[in-house]
Parts: sequence; C-alpha cells; structure tokens
Amino acid sequence: MENRIEMLDSNARYGAVSRGLHWAMALAFAWIYCTTGAHYLLADSALDTFLWPTHKQVGLLLMGLLLVRLLWSLLNRHRRPPSVNLAATVGHGLLYVAMFAIPFLGLLRQYGSGRAFSAFGLPVMSGFEGPKIQWMTELGNNFHSLLGWTLLLLIVGHVAALILHCVKGDRAILRRMAGGTARG
Repeated sequence: MENRIEMLDSNARYGAVSRGLHWAMALAFAWIYCTTGAHYLLADSALDTFLWPTHKQVGLLLMGLLLVRLLWSLLNRHRRPPSVNLAATVGHGLLYVAMFAIPFLGLLRQYGSGRAFSAFGLPVMSGFEGPKIQWMTELGNNFHSLLGWTLLLLIVGHVAALILHCVKGDRAILRRMAGGTARG
C-alpha cells in the first residue's frame, strides 16, 4: 500500500493544501472567537488583556489565508469534490462572503478612524491627522460585529451539517476534508 500525500484536490477528496488551509483557518477562527468572547464576557480581565490585542492581527491573517484559499480553489476548481446539494453550495457561499466581508469592514473601520495598524510587527496602514472618515467607521461599526456573530452561526450550521451526515452514516463528507481514504 502506498502512503503518498496528495497535494492537489481530486473528485473524491480535498488535497493536503486545501485541508491545511481549511484547518488553519478553523484554528484561527477558534482564536478570534475566544478573543471576542473574552472581550465581551470578561472585559478588563487578565484574559481579555492577553487575548484582545491579537484580534486584529489574527483577523488580518484570516483574510490572507482566505485569499490564498480562494486562489487555490480557483486553481483546483475542476478537480474538487462536487457539492453535496444546493444547501451546501449556498452555505459555503455565505461562509466565504462573510469571511471576506468581516475583515474588510474591520480594515475599513481602522483606516477611517485615522489610527495606524501594525500586525505581527509589520506596518499595515499608517494613521492620518484630521477628522475621521465617518462613513468608513460607521460601516465598520454597524456591520463588523453583526456579521461576525452571523458567521459564527454559519460555522455552527456547517459543523451541525457534518455531524448530521455522520449520524446518518455518511462519513465520506468528513473524510473529504479530514483525510483518510474516500471509501465509505
């Protein structure tokens, strides 16, 4: 039996790159929601003080991973496993839209505030003097958090759909992204 890591996607399962990007983003989202939970539920605690400063940085990392993932998906579009049904197609589409919109709105709000932003020690945007750009800060204020909580519901739905498939005995869906053989 040959143990070879398949980098590219196939009709039966996602390759190592797609799986790696998926699970790296899953870990980053777990971190993002931990930072958010600590900030809302334990404001000014030691945990909040430790986690919250990483929120923007990990959000930017998620946006970068998403862009790489989208590019990789385009390069593999003819090899990827087919969608299970219309609900899965719509659900994944909504996940991708939210995953892009949330950090975009966060960056827009950051720029509009006039404050500088550095991530992982690298300057991302410089600040500016003068009044805030109101429409940018308002758009970010109005939708960044709302879409963040909406994304969390979509993620819970994504996981619940996987669990439902497994309960029904269809573990092939899990194997497509978790690895292992594609046989039922």
